[in-house]
Amino acid sequence: MSTPAYPEVPTTTFADGTSIPLIGFGTGGARGPAGVDVIASALRTGYRLLDTAAQYGNETAVGEGLRRSGVDPSEVLVTTKVAGGDHGRKAARTGILESLRRLGLERVGIALIHWPNPSRGLAVDTWRTLLDLREEGLVLHAGVSNFRPEQLQELFDATGHWPEINQIQLSLARPHEEPHAFHQQHGILTQAWGPLGTREGLSEQFAIRKVAAKHEVTIAQVALRWAVDREIVVIPRSSDPGRQRRNLDLAALRLDDEDRALLASLDLGEESAWDSRTHEEW
Repeated sequence: MSTPAYPEVPTTTFADGTSIPLIGFGTGGARGPAGVDVIASALRTGYRLLDTAAQYGNETAVGEGLRRSGVDPSEVLVTTKVAGGDHGRKAARTGILESLRRLGLERVGIALIHWPNPSRGLAVDTWRTLLDLREEGLVLHAGVSNFRPEQLQELFDATGHWPEINQIQLSLARPHEEPHAFHQQHGILTQAWGPLGTREGLSEQFAIRKVAAKHEVTIAQVALRWAVDREIVVIPRSSDPGRQRRNLDLAALRLDDEDRALLASLDLGEESAWDSRTHEEW
């Protein structure tokens, strides 16, 4: 029996019933010709969800990687984000149109507000613009990134629309149970940035090493399987083709109750997580 061209990738759905892969590819840091090669490699490996942002300065590389991959662009959900300096009704529209120009796309799969930046007081206006762009067909799905539950509530109270997705810092070290439950209650998908817990030194922890050794898989595969089992969309990144494929290929890995109990010990609490009430990016 021949090996499938692509690993089997699990999916979930937005509130409107359309599908999204539970495993996507993060492109932060992938710039220039080398970045183009990394992105094309990920797409050829089977990734169909790409995550970029105006702030990453690599949307042109993402668009070029998509074109060079040979994958039909209609099969790929490309995510980009409105930078903090582009908040507001007019600036957000210009920001998304410029992202589309750099990406070389007529529409973007997912558009997010990158950070709420409360000191500016423009998150609601920016959200209204994303809703307008969705209505116009320039954005297929509108969401946010790094918003707390009360900040999501503010958007809904002002517009009557919940974001379709919220991308937050989330890993075994930062499981964010309460925000994830809030999202599920209101039909918002949870997406994890930093799902491998690199910032928290997750790979050095005995618990996750023990689970990985038991199943003869990588530490990254354990971290991603744990998130996918919770219906959380993950966007790991790697420039190595072998790791790209392993991060995507989780079908054979099944965590049991003993594994999950051991992995629960890795929760570091909320105190050191980035707090979007005070952390802002421009």
